[in-house]
Amino acid sequence: MNAYIFPGQGAQFTGMGLYLYENSHLAQDLFEKANSILGFHITDIMFEGTAEALKETKVTQPAIFLHSVILAKTLGGTFMPDMVAGHSLGEFSALVANGTLTFEDGLKLVSQRAQAMQKACEAQPSTMAAVLGLEDAIVEKICAQTEGLVVPANYNCPGQLVISGEVAAIERACEALKNAGARRAMILPVGGAFHSPLMEPAREELAAAIENTTFSKPNCPIYQNVTAYEVTDANSIKKNLMSQLTAPVKWTQSIQQMVADGATHFVEVGPGNVLQGLVKKIHKAAETSSANL
Repeated sequence: MNAYIFPGQGAQFTGMGLYLYENSHLAQDLFEKANSILGFHITDIMFEGTAEALKETKVTQPAIFLHSVILAKTLGGTFMPDMVAGHSLGEFSALVANGTLTFEDGLKLVSQRAQAMQKACEAQPSTMAAVLGLEDAIVEKICAQTEGLVVPANYNCPGQLVISGEVAAIERACEALKNAGARRAMILPVGGAFHSPLMEPAREELAAAIENTTFSKPNCPIYQNVTAYEVTDANSIKKNLMSQLTAPVKWTQSIQQMVADGATHFVEVGPGNVLQGLVKKIHKAAETSSANL
């Protein structure tokens, strides 16, 4: 069975999407539609902008979404997923790819999500850190014991867990994690504590937008970050998506469940190949590839 997976923030690169734009009339139309919906020429930043300009959250998230979704749409009849999943932001791309959301609604939600997250980051200084070489249970225990707010945020693969929270609490947790034998516990260059309770203001804002958006019955199951199980009911998908910003990304568990449900080939749709690497670390026998126009 073919599982299609969609990357999240951090996969952006200068020039992203230009090849699609130059080689597909459909891609051109969709990119121009995106410029109109967003109210600025995101294509200029994607195709010719600096890495710094691309790093702005209000640009990064729509840019990665557009690259992923437009690539999926240009694949035409060869795009036949048996199941889909997306890492954090990538979940929105996956929901357009499997027909739950329209292209327009997906883009509007992603834009609102980016702006809401930016506001939440500015309201309270916070950060994230990558922890390598420790079992999840040890990281979870140290987070729970650390003074201040710090929680597991991204279960990326065995031995790689990202934590999220208040700056001082993250610093304390990193020291404790190194003392517990972590190979690395390094603070990441991100603007805030994504997938933690500190994103509650953003979650509330996005939940209101999701509530007012039409979700259709998907044409294949999605394995959502919040549950790591297959979901096909539109209302359940909506509910899970509302919880996503303050809950951890259960990527390891999602891939394990997809494999248990019959996935043998994982196709990454969008910029980069980070997810293929994570899939291989989670399930060595899985076949992986990148989608191409």
